[in-house]
Amino acid sequence: MEKSKKKLGSSMRISVIIFTVLLALCLGTIGYMTFYRGMIQSYRDYEGAVLNLAISDLDWDSIDESIMANDEDEAFMTLQRRLNYIKSSTKISWIYMLKPLNTNDSDNMRYISTGITEQEYASYKERGLEPVHLGKMTGTEYPPSVAEQYLDFYNNSSQGEYWYYPNKTEWGYVYTTSLVVRNSKGKKLGVLSVDINMSEIEAAIRVYPLVILAASVIIAAIFIFLLTAWIHRRVIDPLGRLQQSAVDFVSKANGNDVESLSFENPEIHTQDEIETLSGALISMAAGTKDYMKKLLVETSERERISADLNVAAQIQDDMLPHIFPGFPERKDFTLFASMNPAKEVGGDFYDFFFLDESHIALVIADVSGKGVPAALFMVISKTIIKNRALSGSIPSPAQVLYDANNQLCEGNKAELFVTVWLGILDLKTGILTAANAGHEYPAIRQPGKAFELLKDKHGIALAVFEGAKYSDYTVQLEPGSTLFVYTDGVPEATDAKNELFELDRLTKALNLNPDADPPDLLPLVRKEVDSFVGEAPQFDDITMLSLKYWGNKAD
Repeated sequence: MEKSKKKLGSSMRISVIIFTVLLALCLGTIGYMTFYRGMIQSYRDYEGAVLNLAISDLDWDSIDESIMANDEDEAFMTLQRRLNYIKSSTKISWIYMLKPLNTNDSDNMRYISTGITEQEYASYKERGLEPVHLGKMTGTEYPPSVAEQYLDFYNNSSQGEYWYYPNKTEWGYVYTTSLVVRNSKGKKLGVLSVDINMSEIEAAIRVYPLVILAASVIIAAIFIFLLTAWIHRRVIDPLGRLQQSAVDFVSKANGNDVESLSFENPEIHTQDEIETLSGALISMAAGTKDYMKKLLVETSERERISADLNVAAQIQDDMLPHIFPGFPERKDFTLFASMNPAKEVGGDFYDFFFLDESHIALVIADVSGKGVPAALFMVISKTIIKNRALSGSIPSPAQVLYDANNQLCEGNKAELFVTVWLGILDLKTGILTAANAGHEYPAIRQPGKAFELLKDKHGIALAVFEGAKYSDYTVQLEPGSTLFVYTDGVPEATDAKNELFELDRLTKALNLNPDADPPDLLPLVRKEVDSFVGEAPQFDDITMLSLKYWGNKAD
């Protein structure tokens, strides 16, 4: 638990640090770009204002004539004095006017005028140099690439358009703003440019990142400390206490002492989702404890019921004949039966017993419903039918069913019923006398022939109403004949596609090996049923009984 808590806390701290650093970098970058662009814009605005000051209120038509005559007359000197004044009284580095001529390696532009201060003029004189004058060629000051840009701006710019560009020269890094000067008729006289040395902004740009970095580190450290402390107090610590309570509860829940099981309240009062989660876990733990109590009671009850069902299933199985082949000492017939309930106990049953030395009774039945109620009704039905059949002389199957029906109708508040096929075989003559109370058709195979369904007359199922009448019928079984009876769990077996096995498949299964003796015939049929059903669950009891009559051939 502690390991998980530290892992969560470390992850949160790392996340906060990474987020804070990235945020600081993003804000620093944004601030840097904003600062840089703001300074550049201020330089542009300032240089634009200087240019507007330089060209305002001057007689550019007269200056145009001075330029054409290459004469430094009064009009030209007015321009020169204006540029000298601007150079002396502003923060600009240079102000000059020239005319682009071509893009040659040298002499690609012609100077018109350059602003100069008194100090600069004195310095020129001391060095024996002349200041820039009207008509001076630039020589190699401007490389062809710059000359080309000047010429393009001079030829293609519109009225009042400014040209901004940074420019690295032999005098340093400058930022230049240019404007094409025109006379009153729009004639282009030259390009007036203003340069400001960028040393100031370069210094500021060098210092700015350091200031931002230092400030970011300090602010980030404070922010990380405060945020991690807040997260630990509001998230990590409450979740840790909540996790500890949950782990303790789970470890106690693995034991058998449910009464002492409790969820320790972690006392979380954050007034947010974590407090809500804590309350939900406390309520869930209380519900889990109640559920576990009920589950223990139900489990105990289920175990008891399961044990009772096992006993009931054993009792039910013991009630059925289970020594096969039936009456192995007899040579005049071979008898075999099976029952597979869908649940622990079932409602199907079969029975066979002798009425005297030469008459054997065969019974197969199917009680409505499943489980314990059907099993109890099955026990009653089997007992009543057998007791009635064994009372007195050889009875009529129809009379046995009649009397059993009346007894089963008494007190049948559950309204259960049972379908029954009852046959009595005279082993000396092979005559089978039978009656059907709503049960499935028997299948009979005479020697050398195939199995066929005997569509006998059905009476109503037992326990439906008192006084129901049933009819006997007889079938002559020749030596080598086989009788096969079954419950509806065979033809109504259902596969995964919800299709039924049905009587046609049953008849085909019987005729796969019609000469088979009952101990082999019943497994053959069950195999075909299982193959058809596949993985689908068994919904009904499957019960089968078969007798092969040998008659005098057994002697």
